[in-house]
Amino acid sequence: MKPDPDAAELYLDLMKKCLTRYIFPEKSTLVQRHHPRFLPWIVHSPIAVFLKKIGMTLHREVTVDLAMRAEGKDWPPDAETMVGLKRLDNLQFCIREVIREGVPGDFIETGAWRGGASILMRAALEAYADKSRQVWVADSFEGLPKADGRYAQDEGDPHWKNNDFLSVSLEQVKANFSRYGLLDERVHFLKGWFKDTLPTAPIEKLAILRLDGDMYSSTMDSLVNLYPKLSKNGYIIIDDYGSTEPCHKATEDFRAGQKIDTPLNIIDAYGVYWKKMS
Repeated sequence: MKPDPDAAELYLDLMKKCLTRYIFPEKSTLVQRHHPRFLPWIVHSPIAVFLKKIGMTLHREVTVDLAMRAEGKDWPPDAETMVGLKRLDNLQFCIREVIREGVPGDFIETGAWRGGASILMRAALEAYADKSRQVWVADSFEGLPKADGRYAQDEGDPHWKNNDFLSVSLEQVKANFSRYGLLDERVHFLKGWFKDTLPTAPIEKLAILRLDGDMYSSTMDSLVNLYPKLSKNGYIIIDDYGSTEPCHKATEDFRAGQKIDTPLNIIDAYGVYWKKMS
């Protein structure tokens, strides 16, 4: 039985709003997430110590800017993704197009955080009744690495300093898939640094390649190892093109080296994508 297109779109629209918490934004968040300079005092103050003993923590009221949430410009404390509604809309568009056109290949996200965009990939396969494709989730599940010296563009990169927030365990990401009823044998996890996992990843073809690695090395490792597996008319999405200079530079260097002249399509202030034409 063919899926009801209206029901599929309604389901995916609700999924995107849930994954971003756009539909029910946070009312409070842990105090230390907003005041890291005062973390030692907050954690060790008599009030905090007492609250911890009785199983409580300090929170503060927050007001979510929904316009920023839609653009993916904030770091939500509870949502499964921070990429925002516009980039999720783009991901859904790309998925719908490759299914409609019969472009062969699986879907992958390199850099998953809490798994939200990858969860949407699996949800879209369910909504559009695609029974053949797999979803690959590549991440260290330990946050971002320190610069390893391979690329000067990553020298001094500060992302690893935020790993207390950016590090999400494999177990937690699997639990997030399960929360939406989408963890099954068609979801595969590649745990480790991209330089180690992607060269030997058992992926034959890709129809969607979504990169969210922030750094030059993470972006280049993903492009070098996975772009050759992207089918003609498949889509590549670069999440951090407009937000981090190393990612922007890696993308431009790779495109120049491969003589890719397909125009970049702007998604929002940060994300871009293009369709592989050959």
